[in-house]
Amino acid sequence: MSRVIFIGKTGCGKTTLCQKLNELEIKYKKTQAVELYDNAIDTPGEYLENRHYYSALIMTAVDAEIIALVADPTAYESFIPPAFAGSFAKEVIGIITKINLVQESADIDKVEERLKEAGVTRIFKVDTVDDVGIKELFEYLDSFLNKDR
Repeated sequence: MSRVIFIGKTGCGKTTLCQKLNELEIKYKKTQAVELYDNAIDTPGEYLENRHYYSALIMTAVDAEIIALVADPTAYESFIPPAFAGSFAKEVIGIITKINLVQESADIDKVEERLKEAGVTRIFKVDTVDDVGIKELFEYLDSFLNKDR
């Protein structure tokens, strides 16, 4: 089964994206361990927030066809290091979540620059609550994950 892995800090919206992608009811919860969905892999934020878990992210990403680095522009800190996409031998995209909660566009620009520094090939700006950008993101993921069919 083709999958996308969502990687990002705690609370950035990875689980919500997984639930939405799999057409499940949105239930807010803290991801404690790697969770597998039909076409997604949800990772705990701590895996990105603590460098000694990077190997766990890299090994878990082996089961994915595409990597998604998820970033929250409302958060003060970012844990996505420069050139992080180089850790994976697959396409790495960036997803900026919660864009409707941002007060100043400079916050989105700052996160977009961090994702570019990380080495993502494409960036999507979304808001899951208001369904902004979700269709475009999921169409891209669907075309990528189903390109061999």
